[in-house]
Amino acid sequence: MVARLAGFLPGVLSEEQAAVYQAISGGPRAAGPQLFALTDDEGRLRGPFNAMLLSPPVGAALQTVGAAVRYRSSLSDRVREMAVLLVAAHWGSAFEREAHEAVGRACGLTEEELGSLRSGALPALTDPDETIALRTTASLLSSGGLDDDEYKAAASAIGERGLFELTTLVGYYSTLALQLRVFAGEEGEPRPSAP
Repeated sequence: MVARLAGFLPGVLSEEQAAVYQAISGGPRAAGPQLFALTDDEGRLRGPFNAMLLSPPVGAALQTVGAAVRYRSSLSDRVREMAVLLVAAHWGSAFEREAHEAVGRACGLTEEELGSLRSGALPALTDPDETIALRTTASLLSSGGLDDDEYKAAASAIGERGLFELTTLVGYYSTLALQLRVFAGEEGEPRPSAP
């Protein structure tokens, strides 16, 4: 991966950029165990976060959505991380996969589950609500929507709030994958076929 956008060094940021930088590097992503590095050795933001500094108003809003999806959602940690990993597989996003496999392991995902998700397949799960949440994610990625039966199943399994949060998660991580392709030069990998 060859970055197209040079990393912003913390010491040369505008006031607005510094506020976004601080929200990312000092917010909930930085609390607790660091499962993936947010910055490089010189303090530049890694992955999709660096590009957020290009437009502080949009970057601030986007990082706030991401923090809400990760830290204030009603979705279980397992469902959230499995859904992120399906998005990463769909878009061939190496950074998202690397970062969220680490988070997924910490949330109790097994290597077998991670392997299935890495290939874009739904893992064999014993929890029917998790299965429905992942089928919903796969439908959102493959068709961009849900039919009435899929909607009812998802709303029954994770609630309408959970479904709203899941659609937001799919959109947010798809946005990050796109930005990684454009600004970080992440070429992506061939998309696996839909499960």
